[in-house]
Amino acid sequence: MSKMHIRAGDTVMVMSGKDKGKKGKVLSVVTDKLQATVEGINIATKHTKPRRQGDVGGIIKKEIPVKACKLIRVCPKCNKPTRLGHKILPDGNKSRVCKKCGELI
Repeated sequence: MSKMHIRAGDTVMVMSGKDKGKKGKVLSVVTDKLQATVEGINIATKHTKPRRQGDVGGIIKKEIPVKACKLIRVCPKCNKPTRLGHKILPDGNKSRVCKKCGELI
């Protein structure tokens, strides 16, 4: 199993597919399937039927997970899509770094 290059809360851009070029915030990550749910990306419509008294049926639009290989991290400082580097800080902690501007993420 490979590691995920994105985490929940990151801002990402879609590199391929129907939502190519769109940006959004990662809501959740499924590490065993290498997928992530992104806000406003890969919207599916679901027809629901009221199951109990008081429930409302109808058409619900919902984000469904996208493969992580189609997503790239957007740097908060330079606002460009970038790959991540890793840097060991003087206190011994490991941090993610933007490959374009060198800023800590």
